[in-house]
Amino acid sequence: MLIHRYLFDTLRAQLQSNKVVTLIGARRVGKTVLMNRLAESFDGQQLILNGDDLATTELLADRRVASYKRWLGNTTLLLIDEAQVIPEVGKSLKLLIDSFPELTIFATGSSAFELTNRTGEPLVGRQLTYTLYPLAQLELAETETYLQTRANLPERLVFGSYPDIVQMDQNDDRIDYLKSMVSSYLLKDILLFEQVRNATKILQLLQLVAHQVGSEVSYDELSRQLQIDRNTVVRYLDLLTKVFIIFRLGGYSNNLRKEVTKSSKWYFFDNGIRNALINNFAWPDKRNDIGALWENYLIAERVKRNAYRRTHVSTYFWRTYDQQELDWLEEKDGALQAFEMKWHTNTVRFPKGFQAAYPDASMNVVNPDTYLDFVL
Repeated sequence: MLIHRYLFDTLRAQLQSNKVVTLIGARRVGKTVLMNRLAESFDGQQLILNGDDLATTELLADRRVASYKRWLGNTTLLLIDEAQVIPEVGKSLKLLIDSFPELTIFATGSSAFELTNRTGEPLVGRQLTYTLYPLAQLELAETETYLQTRANLPERLVFGSYPDIVQMDQNDDRIDYLKSMVSSYLLKDILLFEQVRNATKILQLLQLVAHQVGSEVSYDELSRQLQIDRNTVVRYLDLLTKVFIIFRLGGYSNNLRKEVTKSSKWYFFDNGIRNALINNFAWPDKRNDIGALWENYLIAERVKRNAYRRTHVSTYFWRTYDQQELDWLEEKDGALQAFEMKWHTNTVRFPKGFQAAYPDASMNVVNPDTYLDFVL
């Protein structure tokens, strides 16, 4: 089954832009497949290189225009997969894009701290960066009916939406795949590029965060539990965001002195990875963490949706010290939208403190009957 990626048309429009277009995202989300589809759609002369190939490193390391001209020939589209592993790749890309006005370069990478850092500074004004996520419901909706989407919801909550996962028919295969991801691929970029010595602590940190999805996370408490210093905890969390495993949500405040603003919540870009970390693949109706599972799924889908649709909003959670709270806030041009995620469709009462402080804000409940309006 070929699933049309939402970014395809956006990226295809850049095929003759004379820019460096970087596509970043977690491992196994489909960057290489998308790049190959772009190559297939291009009629001009093209060349595909792989950063893992030492020959590619050697070609780019000889930074002389005459040398580049020899192997580029009449190429107008250069595609480089796994570009983040190439030393000083930014300098090479800058020389290429500056020297060949007919050339456009596409580069993919699985770690933001490598690819964007290595290409960012030398390419100011000449670089466009896009993030590819695990499959979004926005993309899956094109391959299934409304009834199929509803029927597939429990599967998405438990196993997530990595492209390979969606293509599998057997749950045992999905479990094996996700466990392999956690053990073999998840931390590869951090260990390779950042030379983190204690992979076990990072994995334990991820497991602790996985158990606290939807709750505020205390860095001091994580430090005590892991027996590492607080600054190391913060650094590890930052690295985990840069390989697209987790992302942070901060607290919102504008009016009330009793609003919590310094705390953080952390969510996973994919439910399957979260469940693999805690080794829980039980179906939603048999789980005691269904509220957290539902919240993580919805918020990750909303992040994808906002990114792909270029909906530029600031996002937060809201809580006061007397325990009034809301799961998700979006602010744009001074207007607030508040959302409360509920797996069960019981009546929801919105916090009186929020209604009093922000009377013009819209308030919405996201449950299994209404969630598609939130994620599409």
